[in-house]
Amino acid sequence: MATPPKAHQLNKAIVAYLDGRREKGYIYDFSTLKPSFRILPEEDPLQQRGTEVAVKDLKAVFFVKDFAGNSEHQESRSMEGQRHGRKIEILFKDGEKLVGTSEAYNPQKPGFFLFPADPKSNNVRIFIVNKNVHKVNFI
Repeated sequence: MATPPKAHQLNKAIVAYLDGRREKGYIYDFSTLKPSFRILPEEDPLQQRGTEVAVKDLKAVFFVKDFAGNSEHQESRSMEGQRHGRKIEILFKDGEKLVGTSEAYNPQKPGFFLFPADPKSNNVRIFIVNKNVHKVNFI
């Protein structure tokens, strides 16, 4: 049996499903190589239950600074400051567009991490599921 997570080992995340649902919670065992992971509830993450999430059912996983975010903030799409990786624009099948950098984009892999262009973004990094991307532009 796996060792239960400690609070400092948990990542705050918002999981975006293909059907439009969003689920907030904490992720402990995420891997880009695994077909699923568990999301623990926002209210009591150390209860050691949680929900099994299949990556194939997702658009993206947003690893965030906090769950509240700032609905007033307009994400900047310009690349400010020094960024590592290749500048990239992602267009999802539902029309949502994200801009940032990626050091490991490979369309043959299940997904990749995007680091937001906007340094004031609530998103720390975003795991993009490749099969649900409509178009990728290098900028």
